[in-house]
Amino acid sequence: QAAAPLHPVAVQCQEAQVVVTVHRDLFGTGRLVKAADLTLGSAACLPVAQSAAETTVTFVAGLHECGSTLQMTPDSLIYKTNLSYKPAPSGNLIIVRTNAAVVPIECHYPRKSNVSSNAVRPTWAPFRSTLAAEERLMFSLRLMNDDWSDERVSNGFQLGESLHLQADVASGNHVPLRLFVDDCVATLRPDRNSSPQYALIDLSGCLVDGRSDDTTSAFISPRPRQETLQFMVDAFKFAGDDRNLIYITCHLKVSPADQAPNPLNKACSFNKASSLWAPVEGTGDICSCCETGTCP
Repeated sequence: QAAAPLHPVAVQCQEAQVVVTVHRDLFGTGRLVKAADLTLGSAACLPVAQSAAETTVTFVAGLHECGSTLQMTPDSLIYKTNLSYKPAPSGNLIIVRTNAAVVPIECHYPRKSNVSSNAVRPTWAPFRSTLAAEERLMFSLRLMNDDWSDERVSNGFQLGESLHLQADVASGNHVPLRLFVDDCVATLRPDRNSSPQYALIDLSGCLVDGRSDDTTSAFISPRPRQETLQFMVDAFKFAGDDRNLIYITCHLKVSPADQAPNPLNKACSFNKASSLWAPVEGTGDICSCCETGTCP
């Protein structure tokens, strides 16, 4: 409320600071107090401005400044401070003609409410750190049982069986995403660049293993959800090598779910019945490069 003789101290509790306006006719007697005799808080902060007519004095302080105290209740944050008036002797420096005064000031803020963070300067987690954390995507590639209901307990296979592989991404707070398997390579060592090696998926999403005459390897269509891609690969071993452990390393990526699949972002299987490449989603032309080997 406006400062007036009946309300000589007006307080505005703002988002990050308190504004105190003091009418110099503090006691309503018509005798104006001196601005120099007014201070705010235990730190004795000085006013920042006087009105043009010099009838009011204004203090501006952060909620944590000038020695204010904070009280927490189950529902509120209460910032407390005091406006102090300490008259200095005038004239002959022996007498004073007004009383000292202390005006308690409180600002109450609800603890449970929608608030803006513009005025908050936290020291524990800058917004850029939070943003960086949200930009991380959690990819996974798992061996699944035959009905895709759960992860496979054993990673052992007999030749003639099929591997059920499921790629997933946890998208968190991102816009909807569609997962793709860019490439998969099988090796005898954990190093995907080791030799010998065999490409299962190549050319930005072509399941090239399914092009062989004796395989049924293919992507599963339709997807169970945009963040998941399932595919089957017939079990195999490297010729001339007796080792029974094979490493499969895949490169997974995502694109916005509302972006149409294209030759760079696709999941294409070879259909032996039609002798054509077919995508899990999108138009058939995006898979034509799987045959020519000219995919981006």
